[in-house]
Amino acid sequence: MLKNALFFYTRHLVVWVLMLGIAAYLWPEPFMRLEYQGTWFFALTMFGIGVVLTADDFKRIAQKPIIVIIGSVAQFTIMPFGAFLIAKLFNLPPEIAVGLILTGSAPGAMASNVMSYVARADTAYSVSLTTVSTLLCPLLTPGLTLLLAGTELDVPFWNMVLYVLKTVIVPLLFGFAVRHYFKKTVEKVLPIFPAISVTFIVFICSLVIALNRDYLGNVTILVFAAVLLLNIYGMLAGYGVGTLFRLASKRRRTLTLEIGMQNAGLGTLLALDYFGKRAAMPAAIFVFMCIITASVLAAFWQRRDTAQAEQ
Repeated sequence: MLKNALFFYTRHLVVWVLMLGIAAYLWPEPFMRLEYQGTWFFALTMFGIGVVLTADDFKRIAQKPIIVIIGSVAQFTIMPFGAFLIAKLFNLPPEIAVGLILTGSAPGAMASNVMSYVARADTAYSVSLTTVSTLLCPLLTPGLTLLLAGTELDVPFWNMVLYVLKTVIVPLLFGFAVRHYFKKTVEKVLPIFPAISVTFIVFICSLVIALNRDYLGNVTILVFAAVLLLNIYGMLAGYGVGTLFRLASKRRRTLTLEIGMQNAGLGTLLALDYFGKRAAMPAAIFVFMCIITASVLAAFWQRRDTAQAEQ
């Protein structure tokens, strides 16, 4: 009974994202009180994923480092250059164009790790790609923005490295350790951990929406269309890269989510600090949009796998 309830809860992630996202937009104050808990939300999400992963998941990655290189190169070429072309296509105002390019130049979102798990993709591959792209972004994010938008950014490298260690690597390893030392106990309650990860990712999305409520309210149809196109283009291109290099189905799913989802929360903060409120609008709307499209896609893949298994 409980197992079925947890499966239902995890499977319908998009419903909870939509419900709490709308609530955060209409009544942002309660969510904004959680502003300084975002790091803990990320850490607990990664802990939940760490518990359900096994050492064999990462051994497969270590045996084929080329697939991490393929994903990382795709991450920092498909999205930034796609954002540049879309900005030109829509003839966006300079500040909005810079914001869109900055969004495309950001690293992969940590939310993609959870989405990969829900979509039954290769979660270990997703974690590897997110970690690598985040470590590279202090150089590549400002460099690509300078190249494509003519603007230079000052990104704190060591702060970002510590952030990744604190929110991804440490809780992930802690999750591994818990499962290793308490294997029998953990396996009895294993279905709880995906539900925990889903809960925290919903809260993270709601928090971002609440914090950026003012910018989301000023989004025009033109900006919305440009951001939606960038998101869908990234997902299609990610799946295309996986197909081109003949990766397994699960890794094609991972690339679809990893490239289509950007750490636009980081992009929002950088845009606000360096370019102003208008430049933050594309990044703010991308946060919400990529979660919705990824949730729908993950739910579709999960439902299809379940149907095939039942057959």
